[in-house]
Amino acid sequence: MYRYDAYDQRNVDERVAQFRDQTHRYLAGELSEDEYRPLRLQNGLYIQRQAPMLRIAIPYGNLSSTQLRKLAAITRKYDKGYGHFSTRQNLQLNWPALENVPEILAELATVQMHAIQTSGNCIRNVTSDPFAGVAGDEIIDPRPWCEILRQWSSFHPEFTHLPRKFKIAVNGAEHDRAVIQAHDIGLDLVKNAEGAIGFRVLVGGGLGRTPVIGKEISPFVPWQHLLTYCESILRVYNRHGRRDNLYKARIKILVNALGIEEFRRQVEEEWIHHKDGPGTLTVDEVHRIADHFDDPAYATLPADDLGFEQKRVENKPFAAWVKRNVRSHKQPGYAAVVLSLKKTGVAPGDITAEQMDLVADWADAHAFGELRVTHEQNLVLADVKKSDLFALWQKARDAGLATPNIGLLTDIICCPGGDFCNLANAKSIPIAEAIQRRFDDLDYLYDIGELELNISGCMNACGHHHVGHIGVLGVDKNGSEWYQVTIGGDQGNDAAIGKVIGRAFAAAEMPDVIAKLIETYIDNRHEDERFVDTVRRIGLDPFKTRVYGEQQTQRKVVNG
Repeated sequence: MYRYDAYDQRNVDERVAQFRDQTHRYLAGELSEDEYRPLRLQNGLYIQRQAPMLRIAIPYGNLSSTQLRKLAAITRKYDKGYGHFSTRQNLQLNWPALENVPEILAELATVQMHAIQTSGNCIRNVTSDPFAGVAGDEIIDPRPWCEILRQWSSFHPEFTHLPRKFKIAVNGAEHDRAVIQAHDIGLDLVKNAEGAIGFRVLVGGGLGRTPVIGKEISPFVPWQHLLTYCESILRVYNRHGRRDNLYKARIKILVNALGIEEFRRQVEEEWIHHKDGPGTLTVDEVHRIADHFDDPAYATLPADDLGFEQKRVENKPFAAWVKRNVRSHKQPGYAAVVLSLKKTGVAPGDITAEQMDLVADWADAHAFGELRVTHEQNLVLADVKKSDLFALWQKARDAGLATPNIGLLTDIICCPGGDFCNLANAKSIPIAEAIQRRFDDLDYLYDIGELELNISGCMNACGHHHVGHIGVLGVDKNGSEWYQVTIGGDQGNDAAIGKVIGRAFAAAEMPDVIAKLIETYIDNRHEDERFVDTVRRIGLDPFKTRVYGEQQTQRKVVNG
């Protein structure tokens, strides 16, 4: 993974000193709340419902064991002994004291971490495929390009005060595992007919109040012009994006207003002026970054490990975990392991300091000292020998990190919701837990098959509910918490926005609503058909009839 050079470290250290002084002045009454607010946001600090919330950057989801141990130590010393991994592959601390935040940032800087640009109207953390570098369907490793984008966007003076926050995702595989179609800029690494590397560029995607699937603005931008083309997009957005209306400030609104053809014309016109300027990438610069992402020192192993295969036959719980939580690897004899942060009774994405320390130990013992964070709020050890899988499973099981539910109904994506966030209309975590408890039966989960359920506490869609096969959105109705349900959303290559099935539900109704949606699917599915495929084939009406029709009948009986 990328290691800071002296320039990187100096930038981060200087920002720590700067923010320490700003916070001291604010606490001393020398800066007003209005003056301090943009300063704290530039350093990832929000004021939430219960306490400040600090969002720590994890660039494209990559962490070292040393960094994870530091995060564990910080949560013990300055928080309540746990952290929350978000859908942006970052870590959030929900309880730091304001006066301690500069100290936290100083400790992060000692392990090449920071909280810069994790909030505010700027380019946020670039996200990518958690299986980058090891996936069998990978065309080009996206991590060097993510790092190039990170270095370009950090402290970029022109894009520090954009009309609104700006998110970029990069995919380098045949199957999109970075949801690039739901980002302000989505970058798909491709090769043209001559074998040259470039990017298919999407623009204007995003979730939130107005969910939109991104549109292709260019089928192929040569790699040399990655930064100059992205810069041209951002300049057009910075020039014309709405600043008079918070709800219409995202680039998706501008792209829709202009139309993709006119937006493309303006970008191309801007690009002419600097496509071959200082921002043009060179072979030497790309190699400088790419050298940090060379393959680790893999052992030469047989593709199949007899001990592993025997354990899988003999031990059914281990076999179930392998089926759901272990992914194939491009290197013979290795596998990628997903550690589930979705144990029933635990808020999705939460992890304790003790668990962080254990995962760091496992990364050192089994995965070359590195791990990844997924946008589904789980962790990945990307380079595990098959011969180590049984021992790793035993450790993960004992630590509560081996729930064999990856890709299933209880592998819920969930924002912190009304328990923590000032913006939330409703709580998310209790709804996730109620659904997990209702479906806490692995045999039934396996029968249901692949199903993505995403929950957001407000229209900002931090839980990505729009692209869940089933999406749940917390809404406010006359001061009460209610939940709107969508079905048919999807991420990946066939990304789609889910459709609302009807009126919202009270919290207590939600497990029954999900159960009825599942029953409708089971009654109508074809063999090997996923929930979302059945929705696409038969439409919403059978699901709506099961959910609302039965409820209406029950009400008539009670009232009668």
